[in-house]
Amino acid sequence: MNTTAHNPALQHQFDDLNQQYEAANMGMWAFLAQEIMFFGGMFAGYTVYRYEYLAAFVDGSNRLPIEWGAFNTAVLIASSFTVAMAVRAAQTGRSRSLQNWILATLVLGSIFLGVKYIEYSHKYHDGLIPGASFGIYPDSGEVHELGALKPQLKIFFSFYFAMTGMHALHMVIGIGIMLWLLPKVRRGTYSSEYYSPIENFGLYWHFVDIVWIFLFPLLYLIGRDPWIRLL
Repeated sequence: MNTTAHNPALQHQFDDLNQQYEAANMGMWAFLAQEIMFFGGMFAGYTVYRYEYLAAFVDGSNRLPIEWGAFNTAVLIASSFTVAMAVRAAQTGRSRSLQNWILATLVLGSIFLGVKYIEYSHKYHDGLIPGASFGIYPDSGEVHELGALKPQLKIFFSFYFAMTGMHALHMVIGIGIMLWLLPKVRRGTYSSEYYSPIENFGLYWHFVDIVWIFLFPLLYLIGRDPWIRLL
């Protein structure tokens, strides 16, 4: 990395681009560390309540559309590839390729959120949104047949919406960052000498993808009837 002090990307508080790169990289890893603790708390809570109310959590898993979950998993795995290629394009100074790979990642992220919107809509129409109206079909007002597990199912779907909702919020933030980066890419701001914002965004996006890799089996797979038979 070129460390000339006259590079317009160099901020005044740093001696050179190398120092600026290392500071930005350390800051991103510190941010990701606290994100791990944040999501770790939700995973821990999910584990405790799943152990306490296993039957309800198994029932809840079987009410989730595994096809949509699997599709979204494939979408995010593909987006991990495209963002990795974007970082590589930035490192080698290929601005056109960088723009195209970021656009591809943007499209894949938008597809993921579109699928989550479909899932959330179905949960709303099925009366599975946690709250006072849980178990009541909003269109007809009829009471859902959830049996004796209704209070525990509400806990499951509370975790479902909290965990997938926070993940979706991180996706929205990621899309916002890409929309902020794209004009800068078009202006040629990033090059083989200065690409730390692209690399740090790549780390953020990979983290968001990894969180989903844990969410998918925990919420959609573990406890489903075929998996119970395999065990």
